Amino acid sequence: MVRFLFLVPFLAACSTSQPVDQSARAIQEILKADKEMSEMTAASGFHKALLAFAHDSLIKPEDGKLPIVGKQALEEDWKGKNGTKDISWVPTRVEAAMSGELGYSFGNWKYVSPDTTFYGNYYTAWRKGKDGNWKWVIDGGNNTPAPH
Repeated sequence: MVRFLFLVPFLAACSTSQPVDQSARAIQEILKADKEMSEMTAASGFHKALLAFAHDSLIKPEDGKLPIVGKQALEEDWKGKNGTKDISWVPTRVEAAMSGELGYSFGNWKYVSPDTTFYGNYYTAWRKGKDGNWKWVIDGGNNTPAPH
C-alpha cells in the first residue's frame, strides 16, 4: 500500500503534458490577416477593410475623442464611409501567445494624398475567433517622419 501511495504522484507527474506551442503558426496567420486587411483597403477603402476584420469586442482609439468600443459602435460611427484607399501598411513585427489565440502586429503605414505623403507606425492586437479567423481587437497608430 505504501508503494502505491508513492506511485500515484509519480504517475501523475509523468502524465502531465506540456502545452503545445502554437505561437509560430499564429504568427504566420496574423501576418497573413494583417496583409490581407491592407490589400482590402486598397480595393475597398480603409473603413470597409477594418470592419471586415473587426472583432465584436474591439476598442478603436480616436484622436481627440473617446475610444469607440464594440464593432457595432464602430459600424455606426463609420456608417456610409468607405474610407481612403490611399493608405497601406507593412507589418515589421508580429508576435503571438503560446496558446495561439492572441497576438499583435506592429509596422509602418504610408498615406499618399494629392499634395504630400504621410508616414507612421501602427499597432494591432489580434484575437483568433472560434471560427479560426483572426480579428483585430485594438488598432491604432501615430505619425512619424519619412523613413530614411
